[in-house]
Amino acid sequence: MRIWIDERTKVPPYEQLRAQLQLMVSSGRLKPNERLPPIRALATDLALSAGTVARAYRELEWAGIVEGRGRAGTFVVDEPPVAFSVVERQLADAAETFAREAQRLGVDLPAAIVALEAVYVVDPQPL
Repeated sequence: MRIWIDERTKVPPYEQLRAQLQLMVSSGRLKPNERLPPIRALATDLALSAGTVARAYRELEWAGIVEGRGRAGTFVVDEPPVAFSVVERQLADAAETFAREAQRLGVDLPAAIVALEAVYVVDPQPL
């Protein structure tokens, strides 16, 4: 599972995590009944506090996307209420292609984001 937290943005880390997990569920990368990583393990992997990860999980649970099953963990529900539009799917595919190419070139995430932002800001017209 690939998740990254951009420390340069004003978007709080819990919201970045929640949005990425929701996107993974709606795109099918996280399947119904699939277990999410334990809170402490994900917090360690992402260098976040356990409270930050717990908040993201809690918000996903309130939205009906995941369910906590006590000590068994947190799981994607049988039928998540999120729909993945064609545009969102195409955007996710394009982002994945861009990320793979940036990694192939040896570019780190901050540099890749700067490159993307430069192109997006220079030409705000739809590509």
